[in-house]
Amino acid sequence: MPNLHRLRAVLPLALAALALAAAAPAPPPAPMTDPNAYLDDIEGDAALAFARAENARSLPVLQTDPRYADLYAKALAIATAKDRIPGVGFAGDGTLRDFWQDVDHVRGLWRSVDPASYRTAAPAWRTLLDLDALSAREKANWVWKGADCLDPDDRLCLVRLSDGGKDAVELREFDTAKGDFVPGGFVSPQGKQDVAWLDADTLLLAREWGPGTLTASGYAFVIKAWKRGTPLAAAREVFRGTPADVLVQPMVLRDADGRVAAAIALRAVSFFESEHYLLSEQGPPVKLPLPLKSTVKGLVDGQLVFTLEQDWDAGGLKTGDLAAYDLAALKADPAAARPELILRPDSSQSIEEAATTHGRLVVALYENVKGGVVSFRHGPDGWTSTRLALPKDASVGVASASVRDDRLILSVAGYLSPNSQWFADAASGAAEPVKAMPARFDASRHVVEQLWATSKDGTKIPYFVVRPKDLKYDGQAPTLLYAYGGFQVSLTPSYSGAVGKLWLERGGVYVVANIRGGGEFGPRWHDAGLKAHRQRVYDDFFAVSQDLIARKITSPRRLGIMGGSNGGLLMGVALTQRPELYNAIVIQVPLFDMIGYTHLGAGASWAGEYGDPADPAARAVLETYSPYQNLKAGRPYPEVYIETSTKDDRVHPAHARKAAARLKALGYSYLYYENIDGGHAAAANLNETAKRLALEYVYLTRRLMD
Repeated sequence: MPNLHRLRAVLPLALAALALAAAAPAPPPAPMTDPNAYLDDIEGDAALAFARAENARSLPVLQTDPRYADLYAKALAIATAKDRIPGVGFAGDGTLRDFWQDVDHVRGLWRSVDPASYRTAAPAWRTLLDLDALSAREKANWVWKGADCLDPDDRLCLVRLSDGGKDAVELREFDTAKGDFVPGGFVSPQGKQDVAWLDADTLLLAREWGPGTLTASGYAFVIKAWKRGTPLAAAREVFRGTPADVLVQPMVLRDADGRVAAAIALRAVSFFESEHYLLSEQGPPVKLPLPLKSTVKGLVDGQLVFTLEQDWDAGGLKTGDLAAYDLAALKADPAAARPELILRPDSSQSIEEAATTHGRLVVALYENVKGGVVSFRHGPDGWTSTRLALPKDASVGVASASVRDDRLILSVAGYLSPNSQWFADAASGAAEPVKAMPARFDASRHVVEQLWATSKDGTKIPYFVVRPKDLKYDGQAPTLLYAYGGFQVSLTPSYSGAVGKLWLERGGVYVVANIRGGGEFGPRWHDAGLKAHRQRVYDDFFAVSQDLIARKITSPRRLGIMGGSNGGLLMGVALTQRPELYNAIVIQVPLFDMIGYTHLGAGASWAGEYGDPADPAARAVLETYSPYQNLKAGRPYPEVYIETSTKDDRVHPAHARKAAARLKALGYSYLYYENIDGGHAAAANLNETAKRLALEYVYLTRRLMD
């Protein structure tokens, strides 16, 4: 799945990575005397023996707890509930499509429905692909990773199938009209790959083409055009990056009628820096004048829309701006073309999403971490806007934008407000609720408030507290604090039935910190925590922790923290730098060895976020906070709970394994669980998701409520 935008979207557990410039990969900087180096071998006999032994030791501790069965049953009921809101999106054939999992379909169904039927209480769904049946038939552990369909009718699709949840996928061509794979159709074997349809008989494919065609990050840097009916080996090269890049990916932009307007090669020289090239059969690729830190969002009315993640004096634009080029002018003379500003967010705002309909540009615009949607129209006099009528003080996401017309599907949620689904018209601004998820827990006794802590350098850091209305400010409330703090990923208000049922309803307080490194206030909020400034992210987290204690919402005895992926690194830093603040730490699929991280999994792609340990100056910074190197004897560490997945080919399981091994060598008490499947989400199906949740909340109950 070498799709940079997809990686940016999911990087954090939900969550991605980096940017070191194009330099040849350095030799491993980690000491060769590391006694735990054998754990780097993902499926090595010794490494798996370690994982199984740790599971055998830790799982009985949690699963024999008398509360485990009840928590598991509740988590499973929520995860597999059939009255969830389907995550539908517009398809070019006029239907709505979604991917659905429940108790009867734990791997899931890809399915479609007529829009009129969808509005009824009992929609008439048509199954396109049954992953449970496919897995049983092929004796495989298939996990759905989406589908890339050919506009404008979306009949032909390339289905992404992952073995056990890996980022690496197999591509298979599927005919949605017939509900079956295309005989003799396109099939690309397992790999980290990305694809775009050029036409019904031609794909632009970036993948491993043989030895030496992957970057140091493990992604493709060569794009080839592959014609139907020819072997993969016969595909013709159309673009080549370098092994020092993060990845190269194809992108095809179509006009409102579905015709190809531009084929583009995106060359990510780092995770946050990309070059864009126009591809043409008439000549070599032409580099577009977009700045390195910019993201193409789509094409509408002939305008190539993009966001800026850096100041750009030559274009007259600032960090965080939304702007556009006239595509025709850009293609005619890239050097002479000039961008036009669409929107410049102020210091309290951020652009969380931008999408295009048939004739509109739609922006999810947040202010102080609270969402709204603005629709823009391009005309002879420039861009005009309309704000959609939606609930306030909530998260609003653009779930789908129609290319056939200006319809939108929006998702609206808050910490205590179950998800609702709205259908909207981007042209008129009208919006109406269509579906609402039933409450998963009793929220009547709770309230949400946004508070602010002051970080070490004086920066004000917002955080949300979900608490009982009658909370006693005596420091005794069991409190779970969650944060991420990286890769410009924003933590906006969201509804979690699991958090509500397994924690809030049982007397807990839930807190989400919007620390720097994220995108809650645009690129500047992210940039403030990059590389040499990383300690600011951790200081922000500690400031929120101390603010909770100072307000007597909780105390170190009752305060627990949780984070995954980059957030797992945050947990490791909290453990090693401020262990006295916490009595429980859930470390999910973490980064942990920041001296050796560039040689584990997709780690080489993340140097733009953290810095490259091969560079002495960057290494000096990394050494100050890398949890693996900073674990020491004689510290007041609480008993932590670490979890990872063998199949995680993004953040290597060695990080979690080595954390456990080091804690063991130092004589600390800890718990560890490694899911043999599951990928970066640490769960390959809904049963495994419920198990993961139950294990986490048993641990938190034991540490914070008992």
